[in-house]
Amino acid sequence: MQVVKPKIEYEKFDGVKIMKNIERACRTCYRSEGSITEDSYKKLLTNCITRGHESVLEHEKITVRLTCDIGVYKDLTRHRAGASFSIESTRYCNYSKDKYTNSIKFIEPLYSDDKEKYAIWKKTMQHIEDGYMEMAKLDAAADELRMMLPHSTAAEVTMTCNIREWKHVLTLRCSKHAHPAIRQLLIPFLLLLKEKMPEIFDSVPYDEDFPKEKLAKISVIRG
Repeated sequence: MQVVKPKIEYEKFDGVKIMKNIERACRTCYRSEGSITEDSYKKLLTNCITRGHESVLEHEKITVRLTCDIGVYKDLTRHRAGASFSIESTRYCNYSKDKYTNSIKFIEPLYSDDKEKYAIWKKTMQHIEDGYMEMAKLDAAADELRMMLPHSTAAEVTMTCNIREWKHVLTLRCSKHAHPAIRQLLIPFLLLLKEKMPEIFDSVPYDEDFPKEKLAKISVIRG
């Protein structure tokens, strides 16, 4: 049994280049390509978003790789209009095999600081892994074993959204009304986008009271 922390990795991107590409696409509507300057994208994108003309944001996309629990990706996969997902399959991944280190990975719960709650959770996850491995010894197939896996099971998820959809997803999933585990994972990404593309993401609200020490680690995808 392995207890791991959630994390979010992103494909390296140039925020200014993305915004300039969106500007060029947008100016097709007015045939105003001749008005493009070094920073003309700032005013144009701000005006587009203020007027609700956000379809132009669909011309660009960003991909992230998430390490999260099953409950988190079940919520995220509701966003289908401008998003694509590739998710670690518990039908085909048999965690009793050497390839998966003969163990199940579980995402550390946000309440891990509460020793009593965490002890009960950890004992339960260990019991589940023990049962999973016993079933595996009976030559149970992965699609039989998956029926034992809880929401805490860790999974790798590759998620790609166009910029408009990211704005929508982050507005919903970084608010105080979203599940804490999703806020933990996506707030760091929103903060990065606010830094890299403020003209688009600066107005997106989020739970500013979420404990900073609990936020997921964010980094560039390597390799």
